[in-house]
Amino acid sequence: MGNVFGGGEQRLYLSNGGTEVFIDVLMLAVSELADDVWDYRFAALLTLQDQNVMGRGAVGFDLRDIAWGTTAQGRGRSKDFVLRATALALSRHRWSDLGDDLPFAQDYLLRFQAMVQSFEPADDTHDAEGFPGPEERAMASCTQHRILSALPHWDGCFLCTKPR
Repeated sequence: MGNVFGGGEQRLYLSNGGTEVFIDVLMLAVSELADDVWDYRFAALLTLQDQNVMGRGAVGFDLRDIAWGTTAQGRGRSKDFVLRATALALSRHRWSDLGDDLPFAQDYLLRFQAMVQSFEPADDTHDAEGFPGPEERAMASCTQHRILSALPHWDGCFLCTKPR
């Protein structure tokens, strides 16, 4: 069992363990860079990929299901944020916080980066189903780990909910 992340015609299929690593390293970068409502909405989407909360093999998203923005400038800014966050994750930003060897994380991120780079967001005049709205954005930060989380809905960030 695994999870699928899509981008138009491209797919990134990851095992449950691969999904955990991919989302964890991406979430560390997103938490560092987020500074706009859309960024926090994307962070909320990533919090919904926490298999320790949502269930193993029950997560994933498609880039087509993201509300990228209503203007070309907004869509470009949103796509740029995802690419900057992916690049920061590729630099191994805070990977030592995860305490594990992450041998495939770089490959997952490179594949995701290529998928995002080739993806052209549609002219979006609505909130895409499944993409958290502005009122659902991940504004809370876990004080222990400095990671955006779904607080107060969940007890903590992905490091707090990770089985020991």
